Order: sequence, then C-alpha cells, then structure tokens
Amino acid sequence: MNRPHYILLPVSPLFIAFSLFCAFLLNLLPWGNFIGVPDFVALVLVFWGVHQPRKVGIGTAFFLGLLMDVHDSTLLGENALAYTLLSYFAIMLHRRVLWFPLLTQAMHVFPLLLMAQSVQLIVRFFVSGKSPGWFYFVESIIAVALWPLATWLLLAPQRRAVDRDHTRPI
Repeated sequence: MNRPHYILLPVSPLFIAFSLFCAFLLNLLPWGNFIGVPDFVALVLVFWGVHQPRKVGIGTAFFLGLLMDVHDSTLLGENALAYTLLSYFAIMLHRRVLWFPLLTQAMHVFPLLLMAQSVQLIVRFFVSGKSPGWFYFVESIIAVALWPLATWLLLAPQRRAVDRDHTRPI
C-alpha cells in the first residue's frame, strides 16, 4: 500500500496522436484474424479515455472506428459504434479507475473491452448470421493482460526523473 505517488508532467497531444497511430499500425499488421491478437486501438483508446478524457474523446474513437471499418472491410460503422461506446464508458469511469492499482484497473477495463467486442459480435451476427464462437473473446483477456505494459509505456514520457534537481520546489 505504500507505493510512491508521482506527479506526472502534462501529456503532449503529439504523443497521444503518435500512440493512437502506432496502435492503428499494429492493427494493420498482417496477422489477420488470428485468435488472441488484441485490438490495440481499443486498448489505447481506453487508456487515453481513462487518463486523458478531455484530449481523447468520442469523436476520436468514432474516426478511428471508421478507419478500422475501412481496413477490415466490415459493415461501415461496426467498429465506430463499438469504439464510441468504449470511449464513452471509459470516460464515464475514469475518475474511479485511476484510484486503483494496475491490476484492479485491468479488472475495471475488462468489461469495457468485452462490451466492445460484444457489440462487434452482435453486429456481425445480424449481418452475416455467423458466430465466431467463444474463443472470439480471448482477445479481451489478452488486452487486459497487456494493460500494465500499456500503462507503463504510455505514461513513460510523463514521468519526472526521481531526484533530478534538489533545488526545485516540485
């Protein structure tokens, strides 16, 4: 319980855009529809929705969802709807989630990612009538397992150096 609390530097909007772009590029990699490959855009959207709700919002999520719809050649708006709902609920829970340690944060993020995947599954089922099965939800479990790593990576530029200058008041 005695973990140190650090004052983080303000996040750069360029770094947020860069992280979302990198997540989009990770989703574009040619591993196709392999079981267990998480949706990196959803993971990064949830992260920034929880940590910076005023800088990454529902509009960004909708735009990235449309880009993913075009890439996946799915029904236009499927990923946009899922990402929009995901971003809305992440912003709604952001004050609560930040009070918990990383593993508990991951348990709060898990229903959000599961809900986004469920929305995608329901839309695909109504359009095509096919269901991919229960292994489809393994992606959310793996994304939740990556939550501590994503937190460490995405908060790294904001951390101050420990005891960098003893003459500074903060």
